[in-house]
Amino acid sequence: MLTTTKKSEKILERRKQFVPNAIGIFNPSTAVSAHGSIITDADGKEMIDFAGGIGVVNAGHCPQPVVDAIAEQSAKMIHCSFNVATYDLYMQLAEKLVSILPHGEHTKVMLTNSGAESVENAIKIARQATGRQAVICYDSAFHGRTMMAMTLTSKVGYKLGCGPFAPEVYRINFPDYYRYGNGLNLDEFSDIHLRELEDFFHTNVPVEQVAAIIIEPIQGEGGFNVVPKKYLQGLREVCDKYGILLILDEVQSGFGRTGKWAAFHHYNVTPDISTWAKSMGSGMPIGAVMGKAHIMDACKPSTIGGTYPGNPVCCAASLATINYMEEININALGAQVGITVRDRFNKFKNKFSCIGDVRGLGAMMAFELVKNKDPFQPDAELCKKLISYCADNGLIVISAGVNGNVIRILSPLVIEEELLIKGLNIIESGLEKLAN
Repeated sequence: MLTTTKKSEKILERRKQFVPNAIGIFNPSTAVSAHGSIITDADGKEMIDFAGGIGVVNAGHCPQPVVDAIAEQSAKMIHCSFNVATYDLYMQLAEKLVSILPHGEHTKVMLTNSGAESVENAIKIARQATGRQAVICYDSAFHGRTMMAMTLTSKVGYKLGCGPFAPEVYRINFPDYYRYGNGLNLDEFSDIHLRELEDFFHTNVPVEQVAAIIIEPIQGEGGFNVVPKKYLQGLREVCDKYGILLILDEVQSGFGRTGKWAAFHHYNVTPDISTWAKSMGSGMPIGAVMGKAHIMDACKPSTIGGTYPGNPVCCAASLATINYMEEININALGAQVGITVRDRFNKFKNKFSCIGDVRGLGAMMAFELVKNKDPFQPDAELCKKLISYCADNGLIVISAGVNGNVIRILSPLVIEEELLIKGLNIIESGLEKLAN
């Protein structure tokens, strides 16, 4: 258990008094300021940040160009609602997003306030564009906590007592190679799962009723499970064959996290619709739905939109973030962080029998803790102990996975090599003390 001094204890006690217990505590830390890859807690202790605000600060905490953009725009206009009066910042951001994330010849953008809101609107757009109702999602998926997003989300613990859920949502097996590969190569394994999808259209939902299939190229909360390349390419072909829209949820995997602007850039696949948020605004509440223009334009008036989406301050922050990312070559930074982390995690796996798998893409890396080297015996207790050990020793790290037994890395991609190594050393020390 984290040893806290009086200021941190007081904050955590006030949290218990005024904040609902259901709002999770992923890490037993406090924060009063943050810069770069360091968070300073209520007692002045500096913590290396391997959580990144759950993947939100790829460009680091408080990058100066973003801070300046927020301050400048706040002095001009905080809000007027894009539906009431059109302002150019919205179009500037949309144009910037299209330039780095084109969806074919003509792409349009809808701004939102969050990843969950992006998912909600992506489903509405897909249903209107196709005139169909059914949506297919995956085991271990996480798409948010609003009602449709929660329906699409797999983890039961996030959904207790919240039903009934949205209708016409169907779930299929994610191609989880670690658990179910059974000695097959990735292409053979992908072919089997693609055949299962074809069978699904005969046993669960008629293909003529399916509006969209939504998938994370790398599952976030689900444990950093990476979609095999042949599977995602085959999924694109299936969608084209049957007139189904392919929605890629890039909320956690975008903006340099995998070493590219989008995880789908690793697959040579273009989605019909994609969803974004998190690191596109350096912590300001902003997200986006992007899609092929004819699909985005299929929506009826006022069926999408809202009061706050595309808030001018958030747009300014997002533009400054993306421009800064381009300036520092965020994709190259993500690739390099990923190489360092993967190398150390593979060494951990060779050293500690409690690590069942190392996986990820770019700097979106994780390892899974299991008992007896068995992928079906998750060790959530060890994971919790390791997180607490790290917090005691100056490192913020969080878990993932439907069983809470996966340690994931979402550090800022601007992290200095020295801090990155120091954080990885803390994890290794924790494993030496707690494992085996």
